[in-house]
Amino acid sequence: MDLTRQQAETLQRLDAQGFQIVAFPMYASYIGVRKGDCAALLAPVPSGGFTVFGTPTCMVGDNLGARVKHGDGDFFVWKNEKLEATPQRTSELDQFSAELTATLNPSA
Repeated sequence: MDLTRQQAETLQRLDAQGFQIVAFPMYASYIGVRKGDCAALLAPVPSGGFTVFGTPTCMVGDNLGARVKHGDGDFFVWKNEKLEATPQRTSELDQFSAELTATLNPSA
């Protein structure tokens, strides 16, 4: 993926804030960012920046989890694996999302 100067600077800012830049092979057109047990996909935009693709989520193993509600609770799932969406996990995810948004949009 060819990056603009603005995108490279954004990735450097994310790194400085403790985000890891990671690759998710199933999502080769996007840049993954991870911090703790949370992750998101970034989509390049024509103006030179990034937007969050989809919704930030919790990791299930080495994979992006999908948040689902079952009769027995709220979970992050990947195939047959699932993690309960505990208050601690959802709080960590909320903090991750807020930090990611603030770092992507520093002037907002």
